[in-house]
Amino acid sequence: MQKTKKSVAKRFKLSAKGKLIRRTPGFRHLLAAKSTKQKRRASRDKLVDVGHARPLLRCLPHGL
Repeated sequence: MQKTKKSVAKRFKLSAKGKLIRRTPGFRHLLAAKSTKQKRRASRDKLVDVGHARPLLRCLPHGL
């Protein structure tokens, strides 16, 4: 039985169609220096690129 890689499970989630969704990094501190536009765009979740998603999906054998 393959175990779920917990470090991956904490950082990513699966969409309804099975794609990986990630958060934008670097938005827990120094927010006063970042523009409103930058913060607004960072608040949205982003899809993980297909090339990076394949090895990560192997770490999640049972989904999330």
